[in-house]
Amino acid sequence: MNPEVSSPAQPSASRPLRPWRVLAALIVIVLLVAVVAGGGLLWHELKTSRLQAREIARHAARLDYSLVAGPSDAIRFPAHGPFDQRLGYTALPRFAERLQARGFALTEQVRFNDALIEHVEHGLFPPYVEKTRAGLDVFDCRAQPLYGFRYPWRGYERFEDVPAIVAQALLFIENRDLLDESRPTLNPAVDWVRFARAALGQLGRMVNADLDAPGGSTLATQIEKYRHSPDGITLDAREKLRQMVSASVRAYREGEQTLPVRRRLVLDYLNTVPLSAAPGHGEVNGLGDGLWVWFGADFDRVNALLSAPEGEGAERIAQGQALRQVVALMIAHRRPSWYLAGGREELTRSTDAHLRLLAEAGLISPALRDAALGQPLVYRDLAADPAVVPANPGKGTTAVRARLAGMLGTSLYGLDRLDARMSTTLHGGLQQAVSDYLGRLGDPAFARSQGLIGERMLHPATLGAVRYSFTLVERTEGGNRVRVQTDTTDQPLDINEGSKLELGSTAKLRVLATYLELVAELHGRLSALDVPALRRVEVDGQDRLTRWAIDHLATAADRSLPAMLEAALERRFSANPGEGFFTGGGRHVFGNFNASDNGREPTLREALQASINLPFVRLMREIVRHTMYQVPGSTARLLEDNQDPRRVEYLARFADREGQAFLRRFWRKYQGRSAEEMRSMLLDGLRPGADRLAAVFRYLEPEAPPAALAAFLGRRLGDGALSEARIGQLYARHAPDAFDLPDRGYVARVHPLELWLVAFRLQHPEATLADAVAASEKERQEVYRWLFRTRAKGAQDSRIFTLLEVEAFLDIHRRWARLGYPFGHLVPSLATALGSSGDRPAALAELMGIIINDGRRLPTRRIDTVRFAADTPYETAFAVRPAEGEQVMAPEVAQALRGALSDVVEGGTARRLAGAFKLADGTELALGGKTGTGDNRIVVKGRAGLAMNRTATFVFYLGPRHFGTLTAYVIGPDAASYRFTSGLPVQILKSMGPLLIPHLEPASADACLPPPLSAGAAAAGAGEEGAVEDAEAAPEADGQSEEAGLSMRAVPEGAPTGGADGQVPEGEVPDGLVPEGELPEGELREGEGAASRVREGRITGVVEGAVPPAGVPAPRITPAE
Repeated sequence: MNPEVSSPAQPSASRPLRPWRVLAALIVIVLLVAVVAGGGLLWHELKTSRLQAREIARHAARLDYSLVAGPSDAIRFPAHGPFDQRLGYTALPRFAERLQARGFALTEQVRFNDALIEHVEHGLFPPYVEKTRAGLDVFDCRAQPLYGFRYPWRGYERFEDVPAIVAQALLFIENRDLLDESRPTLNPAVDWVRFARAALGQLGRMVNADLDAPGGSTLATQIEKYRHSPDGITLDAREKLRQMVSASVRAYREGEQTLPVRRRLVLDYLNTVPLSAAPGHGEVNGLGDGLWVWFGADFDRVNALLSAPEGEGAERIAQGQALRQVVALMIAHRRPSWYLAGGREELTRSTDAHLRLLAEAGLISPALRDAALGQPLVYRDLAADPAVVPANPGKGTTAVRARLAGMLGTSLYGLDRLDARMSTTLHGGLQQAVSDYLGRLGDPAFARSQGLIGERMLHPATLGAVRYSFTLVERTEGGNRVRVQTDTTDQPLDINEGSKLELGSTAKLRVLATYLELVAELHGRLSALDVPALRRVEVDGQDRLTRWAIDHLATAADRSLPAMLEAALERRFSANPGEGFFTGGGRHVFGNFNASDNGREPTLREALQASINLPFVRLMREIVRHTMYQVPGSTARLLEDNQDPRRVEYLARFADREGQAFLRRFWRKYQGRSAEEMRSMLLDGLRPGADRLAAVFRYLEPEAPPAALAAFLGRRLGDGALSEARIGQLYARHAPDAFDLPDRGYVARVHPLELWLVAFRLQHPEATLADAVAASEKERQEVYRWLFRTRAKGAQDSRIFTLLEVEAFLDIHRRWARLGYPFGHLVPSLATALGSSGDRPAALAELMGIIINDGRRLPTRRIDTVRFAADTPYETAFAVRPAEGEQVMAPEVAQALRGALSDVVEGGTARRLAGAFKLADGTELALGGKTGTGDNRIVVKGRAGLAMNRTATFVFYLGPRHFGTLTAYVIGPDAASYRFTSGLPVQILKSMGPLLIPHLEPASADACLPPPLSAGAAAAGAGEEGAVEDAEAAPEADGQSEEAGLSMRAVPEGAPTGGADGQVPEGEVPDGLVPEGELPEGELREGEGAASRVREGRITGVVEGAVPPAGVPAPRITPAE
């Protein structure tokens, strides 16, 4: 072969590569290295969270807040979240508004820095150490604890207290790598493996909705969810992201090292995990409460069993049972309302599976597994054994809790679970000492040692049923502060504030105050006139008070107001019980407690001292008539003018009012009855007669044919009693248009409105009382048409007088309300002078406070400060603002009343108290008060009486700063056997002197005062000064408490027992007026007031109408002073 001929060319090994290929190779190599390195770094970050720890901790360190004086201009409250709602954080803006409107100043509040504001406004939760257990704390005026509620009730204090198997089981089920100590900077908010698995599961569910996708939550995000997410659930991916980011920031707020935080997460979860709710208990949170509520298991015993080494025999069985219950609750959290109610069998199966998995993982032994599997899950029978949260607050504490709940607009249940603390005005030591003393009065030996056994006092055999109520208030510059408020009922109802009791002659104090106020007003109007001008003043003959004022000023050498008030107290009124008094729509007679007083004509001062009734009845009549005639253009004058056109207006109003009273009575009679029962009740009350029965039948069944009338009369009178012609005659005679309603009622001998109501109910079975009242407007006027006839002037005048008296009592009520009277209306009867309108011990104490404060009404304080959310980003504090008070009574009137009340102690019904209170230096305290006894006894002629309750009250002042009330009472049929009078509370107060005197010393004045407010805080959010603590009743405060075989219904403070027009709500006895001549003979015998009612097994207070319904005798009032 020719050597020059070459073979096909072969690539040379030394041939250089093209440049772009070199670059591509380098890029590939770099990318591969970068991917490998990045993957390593990413894997390292996923395992250690090192970069997250550094960056998130840096961000968290910028988030800060501080507590500043006054309202904050940089704070954001949460809008949702179950825990934020339960602890009250979401409601704080509303709480602030309500408290400031009720006399509190916002004194301190948290201020967010700019970084925290920005963080929260991005929708994230603020990071702080949250409370696993919180609740209301109540402190007395010396900052000593009175009450503390913690929710959940049971829990672990430290992570070290958690049994190892409990923590291991939780982590195995929920978050297995959470406590890995080899990863000190681990972010506990994200488990990337679980998160990726959950994300893939959610993608799979887009294809197959039935696919069971696992969850990706960690303990940290679960806690964020059930604490702060709306309704405690994850609605969407955005909410999940918020939980993860918020949990991450919270985890690193203390730095990059998270192991302590992760341990706290385990502790917090076990203490707060939601486990549904149980009847009688409410929400259930935390493993401790869950074990007790759902299984009746003792938390401490469960922990002791699971902390101990594995035992043998019965001990191992107990350990297995405890472990089974714990694991069940850990699983139940996923769907607690299902698993712990209808899904218990499914929960059992899931618990069994997890117990086997725990054994396979080596966390428990096979023997313990078998012991656990061998025990059933036995749930508590919540009906037979309710899981009631133990609580035993004292009466004073209950009162202030109820008041704060009312001010905040929440229930006692909700209040106790708020993250809040309250400082009260109560003196805890004195409160407890008085409560203990009153509690010992049921011991015969102790009662005898205190001088309480004897005539008109107590009997050893019946001490147990007597209950006592005591209030002591201190007057301070900022308001009246309640130092003691207690009673011995052991029931939620607070007699001092939540009752309506007939307190007898204590009402005489209110009457005397009104009288002296009127005298002061007359002095202001007339004192500037000379004698000739006074003689020219026109005075109606019925207005004896104005006539006396003119005569006094015309003849007195000293025309000053104090002198006139003293002269007013020296006026004499007869104590003769022989006179009948037309009041409340009927004639009433009254009696004195001591018959020896009947022939006297005491001064008012003497009548108050001895608590004589008739002078005060006559004084009340004088007040009523003065009020009638002193109104400009007084309508009382129309009684004198038969042609006055206003007479018709008043008569129409009377007819309407009286008609409504009867309508309510008949409504109660037929309430809840079927149509046939209503017909039978109406017809059974008729004397059988063809005309009467036909008149009723044709009214009730206007469309019925003659055959129906024949069948009806045959059933009522007997078949064949009437001929066919007679029946036809009756059918025509009693046609619907043959008679108007009053005439038809006359023919049938039935009240026309009762007949109308039965027909209305038959036609409108779903109608309410309000519907009946509205529909009967014309019929009510029609029934009283006789009243408008001119020849009936006497009857007209009595009806007009009744309404004028009602109007006068409206004005008197306005005066009483200004002095603290708690109810919405007075009984329009002279019996109000003797207590028939009812009262409350706390309201009487307020009146006494006005008197000793020279007529200035100060708000009554029971709460000094309230602090919410302490040590959180929402902390907000309030303090009550000092109040100047309102001058509601002339100082001269108050001074005159103090003197008269002092006479009651010096020589009257409270004389055993004279000289009983001496200070350490021997100085006698100035004392005064008024006694009152209520013996609500109904006596029907020829039968013995039944006293349905008996009360004895002493309202008092002790020195210049302190005042209050003490009441002894028996409620129910047992009251009939008691004869104690108001000497009993006077003697008890005397015996309590050694307890009280140290707190009455001048040196004790500053011992319980709150710190002064700063000027800025006092001005901040200023609201109505007098509105402080005029709070609504807490929804739960109006409970019922069984007492002496009956139940007492709490009346919310200030709630009216009837409308302003005297009308009473449905279901109440109306204060209707029975026409003259309708009252049967008999008498109502009472102690210093009108009778209390017992209806449907429930004591509801005093009679709201002066005249009882038909069938109940007119009252004769005889006191039991």
